[in-house]
Amino acid sequence: MNDGPLLALRNVSFGYESDRPVFRGVSLELHPGERIAIGGRNGAGKTTLLHLLVGLLRPQSGAIEAFGRACRGEEDFAAVRRRVALLFQDSEDQLFCPTAIEDVAFGPLNLGLPPPEARARAREALAEVGLPDFEDRVTHHLSVGEKKRVALASILSMRPDVMLLDEPTAGLDDQAVGLVADMVRRLSCAMLIVSQDHAFLDRVARRTLLLSADGLRDTSDSL
Repeated sequence: MNDGPLLALRNVSFGYESDRPVFRGVSLELHPGERIAIGGRNGAGKTTLLHLLVGLLRPQSGAIEAFGRACRGEEDFAAVRRRVALLFQDSEDQLFCPTAIEDVAFGPLNLGLPPPEARARAREALAEVGLPDFEDRVTHHLSVGEKKRVALASILSMRPDVMLLDEPTAGLDDQAVGLVADMVRRLSCAMLIVSQDHAFLDRVARRTLLLSADGLRDTSDSL
């Protein structure tokens, strides 16, 4: 059995401008079953870090590894995205189909599942996020919180090895936050969770890392 990390950053630095790094020297390992919270001030690069892990951005220096292999080009990251699901901070970036069931079934269809199996997964995922009767709802008519939950269902339906959650409780009421927290605790996959909701992180995260311009440090006892 491979005891190595599922995902790893090795001394990674990134900046949108070459002379103005967002962060430098970031190293991180995510192992099976871990749920790690990533904290930090606005603009620290938390979303950027998640995007680097799935190849939406590329580092200026350092290395990214996934499932024991170095990730260097789009072919490598395309394989990563079949096993690692990213929840975008803005659900509008994730939802683009006419109805909720089509949005949630899109990922499984993209993985090559037959349409009946993809729709069955989608129905199961919608029920998991508390929206069992939303199959035929028009996505762009949904509330912010409902869109967030449909977006969550869209990554659940892929049954990934790793989930990267960017502000998963934004726009949710207390009841929905509780539902999402319970769901996260039930899932066995590894997770990185970016959130400003400390009460939510207290319920779901097992470790907390603080991101700054100079890297990551463990602050698990201070959240």
